Amino acid sequence: MEGKDESPPGENELPLWGHVKILDGFAPRCGTNMRFLCDYCSCVFRGSYSTVKAHLLKISKQGVPPCPGVTFNILMKLSSEVDAAEDSILIQVRKKRNVTESCSSDYSGDEPESCSSDYSGDAPCIGKVIVQAKRKKSRAECQDNFDAQFARMFYSSAGLSFNSARDPYFRSSFSFILKNIIPGYVPPDCKRLKTTLLQKERARIEDLLKPIKSMWRKAGVTIVSDGWSDIRQRSLVNILAVNECGPIFLQAINNEDEVNTKEYIAEKLIAVIEDVGPENVVQVITDNDPVCRAAGLLIEEKYDHIQWMPCIAHTLSLALKDVFSPNNTGDVAFKDSHWISEVVEDAIMIKNFIINHTMISSILSEFSKLKILAIANTRFASDLVMLKRFRLIKQSLIMLVISDKWWPVYCNDNMEQAQLVKYKLTDNSWWKQVDYILSFTEPIYSMMRVTDTEEPRLHLINEMWNTMVEKVKAAIYKHESREPEEESAFYSVVHGILEDWWSRSKTPLQCLAHSLNPRYYSDSWINQAANRLPPHRDAEISQVRNNCWRKMFFTTDNLRTVKSEYGEFALLGTKHFSLNSRPDRDKLDPKMWWATHGTSAQAVQSLAFKLLSQPVSSSCCQRNWRTYDSIRDIVRDKLRPKWADDLVFVHNNLRLLSRRSEEYHTDREARYWDVGDDKFKSLGGAGILESANLSLDEPEFELAMIENIV
Repeated sequence: MEGKDESPPGENELPLWGHVKILDGFAPRCGTNMRFLCDYCSCVFRGSYSTVKAHLLKISKQGVPPCPGVTFNILMKLSSEVDAAEDSILIQVRKKRNVTESCSSDYSGDEPESCSSDYSGDAPCIGKVIVQAKRKKSRAECQDNFDAQFARMFYSSAGLSFNSARDPYFRSSFSFILKNIIPGYVPPDCKRLKTTLLQKERARIEDLLKPIKSMWRKAGVTIVSDGWSDIRQRSLVNILAVNECGPIFLQAINNEDEVNTKEYIAEKLIAVIEDVGPENVVQVITDNDPVCRAAGLLIEEKYDHIQWMPCIAHTLSLALKDVFSPNNTGDVAFKDSHWISEVVEDAIMIKNFIINHTMISSILSEFSKLKILAIANTRFASDLVMLKRFRLIKQSLIMLVISDKWWPVYCNDNMEQAQLVKYKLTDNSWWKQVDYILSFTEPIYSMMRVTDTEEPRLHLINEMWNTMVEKVKAAIYKHESREPEEESAFYSVVHGILEDWWSRSKTPLQCLAHSLNPRYYSDSWINQAANRLPPHRDAEISQVRNNCWRKMFFTTDNLRTVKSEYGEFALLGTKHFSLNSRPDRDKLDPKMWWATHGTSAQAVQSLAFKLLSQPVSSSCCQRNWRTYDSIRDIVRDKLRPKWADDLVFVHNNLRLLSRRSEEYHTDREARYWDVGDDKFKSLGGAGILESANLSLDEPEFELAMIENIV
């Protein structure tokens, strides 16, 4: 658009021309109709600048359709550009008006050429700009009034969190209203919200969930359950169905007045299994509570093909807890590992001292943008996360205690403890112990982060566990300067704890899923480490796998068929698998490999599709509890009406569905809304302490905090 630079005065101040391409080959002018191509929707229209403005700003009843490519964020940006341009034009008009008045007073005759030339041929344009500027001022006043009304809605309701302003559904509703102005529109009343509108929304969500449910028969599904208690120890249990297509909230159970026996828990889970369809269910995941384990055994007795598994992320967290808090048995193991608990106790003492003194926290903020995290003990790896934060702000903590502001404020308040805090934070040997703890626990924490998701991990868990143990050993042996064949008393303690928890967590399905991962038969994987064997040559895995075959395939013919197909797969037989499938074993995604090369082995292929789609964690349940405070009383009401059950269903599945939207992955605000719960207030001041729990669930959110971009 080379002609733009030669356009008459005022035209360069109309910024929306920059968002379209002029097709007629000459510069745009006021009131001139011309063909233009929209940069956002690639549609061609004919019209003036008013047409461009109506199209891009989505102004209705202007003879041009609103642009579908302009999102809410783009719309706000374009509106800001228009407002800024109109402000600039209004200033120019006032200046020219002042010049004209000055010329009129100085000359009694004709207006000088220098004055009249400024307006030659452009009077209609300038007049239109003045009108637009007046309209802009009125629009700005309306904007301010709307902002005030919007904010007043938050201030007047104690139950409406500021975090709701990030809610994509909340924002889209206002955006829709602004695009589709309905004269005389009145928001729905309380009765409609509870009845007809809620029923319509549930029906809409059910339709949205149908494609996911339709995949259950082919891809299988995991029933995930987790319990939650408030500060009064009143408990709820929620149950979700999960596979690679995503989680679906099924129901919440109020067991406040019930005794959580294995029979009670098994009864509730079996009812859900029957509703989902036993033929679709692959496994059930709960936490490691002994009652849940016993309930899992009852489910396995009823359904031969369904197995119970504890949440792996919870298992790893419990293992870390045992490492950090060894039992005082008086044996060598306690003496070798007790120093860890002493370091953790020191860190907790320092954390409490800083958090409990507002002035100290304020002084620390002068040295660090990050805060000390107040993490609940119920969260995964809470002690480890606390130490990680200590290490991250090490220099700031040291600067805090050696600064001139440290002693004047607190030397007379609690001198003994203040001296101890300063001694620990300036003790290089204490920081070396912290570094050592973080180094050998990092593989455990990393695995916990990888498994704490609803993404498929069942076929990877065996290798991940073995790799994690090897990395822990390497970190400890490096610190102790030992050779691999030497003995380490401390490693023996840590390894014993890890093996103990692994023995409680490994299931036959893990071994079977491991056996159906093509990558573990490739030469590249086998040669990565010494003594590594493919699954069909591993004696322990083979024994467990054969037991699984017998439980899952009842007839002799079916059992013989699946064994034959698996043998062909493991040995790369040419009856069911072509030679071309071998190079792809470590190149393609496991499911893609089976879809591409497993057509002739349909029994094993169908099983692979299910096992390669399952998670190993109940993280979706744990994240779900953060949304529950606002409706927990409704769930506990034994006499609650039908609308309350619909509300629980809609509330939770809207959250889950939002995570699969494009906006969730592109809009930072939408992510922060989901990470924050329904009562999450802010990230400033004490609000940062609330976010401590959230950072454990969302690594990206923790990174955002660290980079101070929130």
